[in-house]
Amino acid sequence: MAQKGVHLNRESLSCSICLDLLKDPVTVSCGHSFCMSCIQSYWDTEDEKKIYSCPQCRETFRPRPVLKKSTMLAGLVEDLKKSGLQAAPDGSSEAGPEDVVCDVCSGRKLKAVKSCLQCLVSYCQIHLQPHFESPSFKKHKLVEPSKKLQENICSRHDEVMKIFCRTDQKSICHLCCLDQHKGHDTVSAAAERTERQKDLEESRENIQQRIQDREEDVKLLQQEVEAINGSADKAVEHSQEIFRQLIRLMEKRRSEVEQQVRSQQEREVSRVKELQEKLEQEITELKRKDADLQKLSLTEDHNQFLHSYPSLSEPGQPADSSRINIRPLRYFEEVTAAVSEVREKLQDLLRETWTNVSQAVTDVDVLLLEPPEPGPAEPKTRAGFLRYSQRITLDPNTANRRLLLSDGNRRATRTEEEQSYPDHPDRFTNYFQVLSRESLTGRCYWEVDWRGSGVFVAVAYKTIKRDGDSEDCVFGFTDKSWRLFCSKDRYRFTHNKVFTPVSGPLSSRVGVYLDHRAGILSFYSVSETMTLLHRVQTTFTEPLHAGLWLPYSNGDSAEFMEVN
Repeated sequence: MAQKGVHLNRESLSCSICLDLLKDPVTVSCGHSFCMSCIQSYWDTEDEKKIYSCPQCRETFRPRPVLKKSTMLAGLVEDLKKSGLQAAPDGSSEAGPEDVVCDVCSGRKLKAVKSCLQCLVSYCQIHLQPHFESPSFKKHKLVEPSKKLQENICSRHDEVMKIFCRTDQKSICHLCCLDQHKGHDTVSAAAERTERQKDLEESRENIQQRIQDREEDVKLLQQEVEAINGSADKAVEHSQEIFRQLIRLMEKRRSEVEQQVRSQQEREVSRVKELQEKLEQEITELKRKDADLQKLSLTEDHNQFLHSYPSLSEPGQPADSSRINIRPLRYFEEVTAAVSEVREKLQDLLRETWTNVSQAVTDVDVLLLEPPEPGPAEPKTRAGFLRYSQRITLDPNTANRRLLLSDGNRRATRTEEEQSYPDHPDRFTNYFQVLSRESLTGRCYWEVDWRGSGVFVAVAYKTIKRDGDSEDCVFGFTDKSWRLFCSKDRYRFTHNKVFTPVSGPLSSRVGVYLDHRAGILSFYSVSETMTLLHRVQTTFTEPLHAGLWLPYSNGDSAEFMEVN
């Protein structure tokens, strides 16, 4: 009951014009009280009619009443303030550090409950009431409290921006349409929001479908892990049972088979689990992206929507967008068959049949990330290479501080000034080198467009040394990296400090083709036609990363192109 009394006292000592506690209170002859400044301002608007009215009961007065401060009311207001019983009425609360504050409250600021896109003002529960009571405010758009209302004001004309310029892709006011945006394709912000809302929903549908596809892939991979383990365990068990029947001469061979099976099992399970982890990470990122888009789709502020939408509209390209395919369920069964054949033919046939056992183990290959090609043949045309096009982005954590990354981290430019990259163990500290964010396996193709004195186009294992000025950090100087030097007058290939001159048509664009499983790395000069510059045939033991080295002049640059 005491709290209710405080509520009534505050209301009785509040000005019905500003809705705050009375300041310099005055009482007119009809008995209603107001702040001195509020009633004076109100009557100033009625000077032309020479008829003055009470804002509360509408009683009229002639001439304009002379007002004097009400000493009694002023004392009551001061007593109320000193009592500390100024709890906000109607459930309102004082604004905290993270809250949007009411722009109308004077002194103690209350928490805003709505923002008006027409007034560009945020209101607490008290000061919001005129928007519900006065017909003048009926068409005003009320939204959830926002700290970004001023972003709706044109910085050039200080007008509300209710128009969207499709030509320049920005929000503008009606005056902008008359000068710098004259003749542009413009629509209302609400109309543009409607169009982009459709795009947003399509993006969400695509993301949700990808989440569903990847979740199915993860389940499939988990089943394959169980199948691989089960098949491998059975193969080892059967092999042990067969080898127990052999004489001591066969003991060595039995051990070798077991080691091969376990080794291949570990490699295959490791590959499956590595891909499984990547897919789970992608699912997490897609769900986060979907949540961001859902949150954006619910915002009522058109301009805020349009401001945030471009950065969220694209779902991004996954590192490997191909689906998971599984080879036929043979696994290690061929091992058992091969060992049984050895047992039957005994010692005199052991040397002839031993290769069958080894081959049966190494033929276990579960993951197939792309449709099988008829043989390992390298593509012959650019269109053939583009089937394996890989989008490459540079990893800022690896970039030397004298390399500026731009164009979505696809371009590297050598600069005079050091960039403010944070310390990171993956960074090249002494050589102007950078590696891609993506790890490269399977078949991949990408193109590098370069400008300046020269560039080294490279691939390297992630384990290449980064810190210091040791030659082990240089692309091409160890067995962990391969590089092609490109300049305006020559090419040269280097691996493990072996330098190989390369001839071919000079071009500012180089194509790189990788078949990781087949151990093929090829460099091409790309112009109107593609010319093979150099091909490597080796065995890659780790995933590769694309790399660039710009050792010569400031301003030299190289860019990984987006090719389709």
